[in-house]
Amino acid sequence: MRIPLPRPRSLAGQLFAMQAVLIAVVVAGYALFSYVSDRSQAEQAAGRQATSVARSIADSPSVREAIRTPDPSAELQPYALAVVRDTDIDFVTIMDPRGIRWTHPDPDQIGLVFQGHTGPALEGRTFTETYTGTLGPSVRAVTPIRDGDRITGLVSAGIRVEEISQRAQGQLTALLAVAAGALGLGAIGTYVINARLRRHTHGMNATELSHMHDYHQAALHAVREGLLMLDGRYRIALINDGGRELLGVGQEEDVVGRSVAELGLPTPLTGALLASEPRVDEVHLTADRVLVVNTSPVTGGQRRGSVVTLRDVTELQSLMGELDSERGFTQALRSQAHEAANRLHTVVSLIELGRAEEAVDFATAELELAQALTDQVVAAVSEPVLAALLLGKTAQANERGVELVVSEDSRLDDGLLPDTLPARDLVTILGNLIDNAVDAAQGGVRPRVTVTALTEEGDRGSELVLRVSDTGPGVDPDHTEAVFQRGFTTKPSGPGGRGLGLALVRQAAGRHGGTLSVTSGEEGGAVFEARLPLRDAAVAQGPGGTV
Repeated sequence: MRIPLPRPRSLAGQLFAMQAVLIAVVVAGYALFSYVSDRSQAEQAAGRQATSVARSIADSPSVREAIRTPDPSAELQPYALAVVRDTDIDFVTIMDPRGIRWTHPDPDQIGLVFQGHTGPALEGRTFTETYTGTLGPSVRAVTPIRDGDRITGLVSAGIRVEEISQRAQGQLTALLAVAAGALGLGAIGTYVINARLRRHTHGMNATELSHMHDYHQAALHAVREGLLMLDGRYRIALINDGGRELLGVGQEEDVVGRSVAELGLPTPLTGALLASEPRVDEVHLTADRVLVVNTSPVTGGQRRGSVVTLRDVTELQSLMGELDSERGFTQALRSQAHEAANRLHTVVSLIELGRAEEAVDFATAELELAQALTDQVVAAVSEPVLAALLLGKTAQANERGVELVVSEDSRLDDGLLPDTLPARDLVTILGNLIDNAVDAAQGGVRPRVTVTALTEEGDRGSELVLRVSDTGPGVDPDHTEAVFQRGFTTKPSGPGGRGLGLALVRQAAGRHGGTLSVTSGEEGGAVFEARLPLRDAAVAQGPGGTV
């Protein structure tokens, strides 16, 4: 049979026990101190009281007169008993200078020697002492009786120590009652506070809370997605390693407690983080990343802050762009296959009609046209990735009724591009520029898109120039800067949203230290030009190119 082990106390229970013990120790210590202090004060008060009574008796003229009589006890004994009865004194002993008692509460002790010290009194001084006499331990005062300059007797008045203890015990009883009340109130208050603490800690003990903290820290550092927790004043309360990486914050930089507005993030991203309403799967750009942002407010009677999650979809966005291009190319190939089938039927029909020469001329013309297009592109741009992109975009544009041509001054040899300029970024830049140009030119009179790809020497050395012009309506001069911002578009928004292509182009160009500009073409339309340095050490210079 398994014996169940007792569960460790919760943190609230441990705190309650600790506070109860602490209060009990403090109260007990104070009670002991008070008892000792009150006992000492009671003894001092008893000594003062005994001294006052003894001096009063010694100064009484009737006492001095009784001492002169042959039998002092006859008058002094009733007087002493009256003083004991009328005061809180336990005994009054009047004696001659030799210590022979004239009075005593016990008549049998009259005539016997006083038990105690009398030397200081015989020297004319009044003193107090604690001494065990016939009535037990007592605090007594002894003072001389003077008749002129002569000491004719002594007076001792005292209070039993037992009586003093009873007085102190009475005060201690009252103190303990007050202490018990204080302990009870403290225990009730502690229980109420700790009951609330138990609710906040969900009844977990210190070990469980420590383990929970360790698990949370391990999870925060293990999760690749970014996580931020902002307080009610939009200051960072927590940020994990993924959040630091995605926002470009160094691991050694202390950003906890700083406002989000102080991180130097792009304005749209900062606005999303500072928004009070929730954000769901919003796409935002940083200097070199595409982020999906989700924010959720933390509420509990009042706004306590928000939780922000960040996902890096830079590679996914790039792959989606390539996938869109592949889809377009596939559609173009499907259309071309349909057209090829029509042309093949035409050739077959001409042969069946006995017009073989016309069939050969028709087929040859089609082959020469396709080969001429391929030869033109490959001769101008021999870099394989860009050449394949241009061939695909040409077929795609032709399917949409737009003529895409490569300018005669294009020249880009294979192997010219450095390793620091990956093909994926080139596809992002040129592919998005062509897509936007085809969208702008479509529907116009003789729609055409002209692509120029070449290298030339600029102010910063050798540069790759990618220029795309169209015959569309052009770009409003007032929008030459806004056109590169995420979300800006002059076209209807589709299911996936618009206004991201040119922002990605600017991000990719800026990541390699390039520039991006837009001007008006000679025949109308817009001319977008991207310039990328071909230095091997090309690095990103900022969040975007210049306009």
